[in-house]
Amino acid sequence: MTKTVILTKDAPAPIGPYNQGILAKGDLLFLAGQVPLDPHNGQVVQGDIKIQTRQVLNNLEAVLKKSGLTLEHVVKTTVFMKDMNEFAGMNEVYADFFKSDPPARSTVEVARLPRDVHVEIEAIAVASN
Repeated sequence: MTKTVILTKDAPAPIGPYNQGILAKGDLLFLAGQVPLDPHNGQVVQGDIKIQTRQVLNNLEAVLKKSGLTLEHVVKTTVFMKDMNEFAGMNEVYADFFKSDPPARSTVEVARLPRDVHVEIEAIAVASN
């Protein structure tokens, strides 16, 4: 299997033993879950679910861009939320990023996320359409 590591300084550096993305067999890109960290200072972006979701999706876009891809290449996302009561706010921002033909999505509530953030999103993209 051909595997290429994708790392960019425009998204937060991994804070554990993982990479921002892995391009497999040249056309599948698996993006690690992104949390609302500012890539320039490594700090959690403070604010409500909308502000945090926007940062998460900006981080995902940065990893995609490093791979020569855009959000249009994303075929599946998984959204992890600390509180499902904040779903509407997350969904509103999410819809701004995925305006047409959004990817398949799963959303789950979890007990806790890294650095006690409100949201984390991982994605799978296809490089060749």
